[in-house]
Amino acid sequence: MTKAVIFDLDGTLVDSAPEIRDAVNCVLAVRGLEALDLATIISFVGNGLPTLIRLVMAARGIAEDDFQIVHDEVLEIYSAADGSLTRPYDGAHEALVWLADQGVRIGLCTNKPEAAARHVLDVFGWSHLFEVVIGGDSLAWRKPDPRPLAAVHGALGRGPVLYVGDSEIDAQTAEAAGMTFALFTEGYRKAEVDQLTFAHKFSSYVDFAEIVTDTLDLIQET
Repeated sequence: MTKAVIFDLDGTLVDSAPEIRDAVNCVLAVRGLEALDLATIISFVGNGLPTLIRLVMAARGIAEDDFQIVHDEVLEIYSAADGSLTRPYDGAHEALVWLADQGVRIGLCTNKPEAAARHVLDVFGWSHLFEVVIGGDSLAWRKPDPRPLAAVHGALGRGPVLYVGDSEIDAQTAEAAGMTFALFTEGYRKAEVDQLTFAHKFSSYVDFAEIVTDTLDLIQET
């Protein structure tokens, strides 16, 4: 039976908040508004771009009527970025290559817009490793609704699967989908680790191979 690992993106495989902050602050600067710091942007990440934009607008007093304009401006700038402000977490690239070498199918389930997510994968040379990519605008639902995660799993064959994420949203999504969840603790999580539901936690991708091996073998046996 085919085994699969599904990843979240921002805060799980890559630290993209500086790149997101840059795009947001470019749009604010055009309007003569004060830049937002990195910690604030990180606190806004996780529920998709529309939510992030609304939080940015509220923080800087931008009228709700301007939502679509601001949203599209930020997305355009971010989608054209060269990736120089985004970095993979240490060991993430090696983990993806190892999974592919083991014959594990790899999917992505993120609340980032699909085109922007694919751009990140292109920048880091990962596109060929991911068989399925579902973003926050790919379907009518986004995480923590379990349907995007279930759709990725279905496209990967519905075999033994592990979901990997960094946040409350990911933990809730995995629980709702009935999927084994591994929490990467160095991402954009807002709550304490012990407040989340997970089967495994790790702070370094050095430990990831053991989690994958143990989890997928266990699922296959049960």
